[in-house]
Amino acid sequence: MQTLKKIAMVMGVLWLLARLAVALEMAKRPEEFDVVIANGRVMDPESGLDAVRFIGIRGEKIAAVSETQLAGKTTIDAMGLAVAPGFIDLHEHGQDPKNYEFQAHDGVTTSLELEAGTSDVRKWYAKREGKALINYGVSIGHIPVRAQVLAHATEDLGSSATRTPGVEEALHKEATPEQIQEMADLIEAGMKQGALAEGMGINYTPGASRWEIVEMFRTAAKYNAPVHVHLRYAGLIEPETGLNAIEEVIAASAATGAPLHVVHITSMGLKNTPQLIAMVEGARKRGLDVTTECYPYVAASTGLHTAIFDPGWQKRMGIDYKDVQWAATGERLTAETFEKYRKIGGTVVIYLIPEEAVRTAVGNPEVMIGSDGMMITGPKVHPRGQGTFSRILGHYVREEKALDLMTALRKMTLLPARRLEKRAPVFAGKGRIKVGADADLTVFDPNRIIDKATYEEPLQNSEGVRFVLVNGTTVVRDGRTVEGVFPGKAARAPVLP
Repeated sequence: MQTLKKIAMVMGVLWLLARLAVALEMAKRPEEFDVVIANGRVMDPESGLDAVRFIGIRGEKIAAVSETQLAGKTTIDAMGLAVAPGFIDLHEHGQDPKNYEFQAHDGVTTSLELEAGTSDVRKWYAKREGKALINYGVSIGHIPVRAQVLAHATEDLGSSATRTPGVEEALHKEATPEQIQEMADLIEAGMKQGALAEGMGINYTPGASRWEIVEMFRTAAKYNAPVHVHLRYAGLIEPETGLNAIEEVIAASAATGAPLHVVHITSMGLKNTPQLIAMVEGARKRGLDVTTECYPYVAASTGLHTAIFDPGWQKRMGIDYKDVQWAATGERLTAETFEKYRKIGGTVVIYLIPEEAVRTAVGNPEVMIGSDGMMITGPKVHPRGQGTFSRILGHYVREEKALDLMTALRKMTLLPARRLEKRAPVFAGKGRIKVGADADLTVFDPNRIIDKATYEEPLQNSEGVRFVLVNGTTVVRDGRTVEGVFPGKAARAPVLP
């Protein structure tokens, strides 16, 4: 009996020693991640990190940023490439699969429709759930809400590319106090459904009074939601500067406390863009929460059927028919074709922004980058939805040296995330490379990245974006789309009862 006990004790000790040996061996092995991005030049605008590092990804999050080698089930060799936070596009109207694919090849991991927005936030998000290549988000839009109230529009007309009977007429009408309250109620409902912001296209709603605008700002202020505004174009009093237009929204922001974001400041300011940027900077220095953005092109784009082209547009914008291009065919307009196509409705490209205005805004470290990309409605649409971010990094950083690489990345990652994170905490995990952040990453070649989309051939992917990861899933590998993956998630503010 004693012998059996001794044998059992020996066996037990041996078993414990074996378990200990296995544990020690496991401890020696490197921790394995789902994905490792190895040997890349990691550039984080928040910390200023700009050095070769190894990034370990577990699930949808960054789990390690290391100076030493990491082990992963999948390894991406990024030697000679830059690794940046995924680009955040604050201003993209083309929220469909084809647009998302072009954007992914431009390094974008989060695409947001924050100017025109939607009238039904819940439905908008539900439509894209489980079907998106990249992350997506939306504002509650004053334009579609106004169309719903004044024209009883049943469709979501936030960024409609064609003319809808009755809607343009309604957008020109003055609203009654009761209608203004109904609009405010719908805006508030959208906020409770998780809208990231309030979208306003004041130039598209010429019937909106100054007081209506203030009331819309007041509603956004209740939820600390930024108001993303397309300014009125310069009026007859001051046709060449547009200062009256930016004064209107800065005053509304100051009076209500709503954060303000001025969209595409170059197409609003034209040759006087520096003056409008100075207004934004002055407001910020005095404590107002005001930001702005630009896209790196000398042409704008919008619907020919909209209020933008109401009588007097030539004087307001300083252009004529020949400066307007019909996206469906690429033809420049005449007086005859202008009238013909305006009745139909559709997208046009408008050549009106001075190159010096673009360079000024692109070079300013506080002016964010937003594409204002359009739905693909024809073969000659504006190239900005396909090439904005690569154009910044290739043309303006590498070729023109208008700004340095880290500053450019900050303008398209960290600054947009900070613009939205107070309203939507999900953005505290975007725009940075650090442990715990979302694994939204863009890996590109700084020496080769460039936009390939042109006005003549706009439907072309950018070049030099090698890998793009969205929530830890690779959507672009070796410059090619990964088929059959839909890792994009809703970038949404908290939903309230």
